[in-house]
Amino acid sequence: MLLSELAARIRAQREKRGLKQTDVAHAMQISPQAVSKWERGENAPDISVLPALAKLLDVSVDWLLGVNAEERDVFKASVLATGVRGARRKSAHLSPKDFAAWSNAFSFQATEAVLRYDGVPVKSMGPGILAFFSGQNHERRAIEAALTFRQVCDEPIKAAASSGLIYLGSMGHPAYAHPDIMGEAVSIALLAVDWASGHTESGVVAAAATAKAGGRVASLGPIQTVQLEGIGHPVEIVEILAKK
Repeated sequence: MLLSELAARIRAQREKRGLKQTDVAHAMQISPQAVSKWERGENAPDISVLPALAKLLDVSVDWLLGVNAEERDVFKASVLATGVRGARRKSAHLSPKDFAAWSNAFSFQATEAVLRYDGVPVKSMGPGILAFFSGQNHERRAIEAALTFRQVCDEPIKAAASSGLIYLGSMGHPAYAHPDIMGEAVSIALLAVDWASGHTESGVVAAAATAKAGGRVASLGPIQTVQLEGIGHPVEIVEILAKK
């Protein structure tokens, strides 16, 4: 593998993990200058430090070296989109600063619910958030987070969960890029959350496949087949009624 390719892999994975060069240096007990030289392609990490570096960056040594490299930025996950019903009407009666404070209160509650079930908040969207769950039982954890958010809120909320392959990476201009997620599962969750607001009493829905994989964590409404704008096939959705 060329030094330039190794340098690009180290830098890209460090930035994806939200680490600074000094963070890597402190964790590895080396100088920041050494990390900088790795990422400029001036020299390579010593073979003895590769296992620790790979663990810190959440990749394998083989991935760092480009041997049988797997796409670690594309993986199976459940996506959860949340919001508060009537938020747009609320914004018409509050000053921008007061609406921001009101939105932050619900964004905080949604984030806490996601973290409780080992999810990863990606970004805030007014009073709601976009998050994902990966690993064991990710479908069930996404549904439980949605139900917890509904339980703790004193306003009617909306939430939608969908599962599938997602891409996680930096999006936008390099100077302003932030981690984001992409994929059909993301699109379905974002579209279904608004559908839920106008078509269900509880405001909480999931793709039928997500609800089925989540097990008997909640009682469900009947399956409804809907056509979400921009999705090239019908989507089966169920309302999440109550936690069992």
